Amino acid sequence: MSQYREIAWQGLWKNNPGLVQLLGLCPLLAVTATFTNAIGLGVATMVVLIASNVLVSLVRDFVPKDIRIPVFVMIIAALVTAVQLLINAYAYGLYLSLGIFLPLIVTNCIIIGRAEAFASRNSPLKAAFDGLMMGMGFTLVLMVLGAAREILGQGTLFDGADQLLGSWASVLRIEVWHVNTPFLLAMLPPGAFFGVGLLIALKNVIDKKLSARKTQAAATIVTRARVTKVN
Repeated sequence: MSQYREIAWQGLWKNNPGLVQLLGLCPLLAVTATFTNAIGLGVATMVVLIASNVLVSLVRDFVPKDIRIPVFVMIIAALVTAVQLLINAYAYGLYLSLGIFLPLIVTNCIIIGRAEAFASRNSPLKAAFDGLMMGMGFTLVLMVLGAAREILGQGTLFDGADQLLGSWASVLRIEVWHVNTPFLLAMLPPGAFFGVGLLIALKNVIDKKLSARKTQAAATIVTRARVTKVN
């Protein structure tokens, strides 16, 4: 259990792909103008990440080291094509909204990196869990950034949810406040740069506070141990 707990901690926080490794920045900055787009791309990336990790782990003993990267890319490309066709069939509006960034999941460094660094060295179960945690970590960053940009930019939340979930989901749209003119800085990629920078800064502040607490707790334990010896 400790190994899976460490994998979860790495994927969701300590080694988060979007905030620490800074991988997949192209879709992170370009697609997160709305919360719906962020969820759609995040879930698609997570599905591909889990499936590719499992398949790479299953074939790792049968692939020569010299050609492992091309084989991994072929596996990822096949999975991305399948996901792209599914979204095209069942969420066509989202498919149009995501555009070129959906097939570009093939070149996402998160997926290739996890396939090479983790899946090719571990069992299918651990590889699947690693893909789930890394995918969730990336998706959460997309969702937070997408929600913030949509609220600041056009004053809404869940705009275009019907593109992802069907016509019934149009009732999910929330107008946080009325906006006559969209705030373009939040909606365009430069606003995403500011948003990512703020999220990274917030994470660093939290990490420093956690580290200070651990140091203080360790110092307290050492002090108590010394006092006990003296007594």
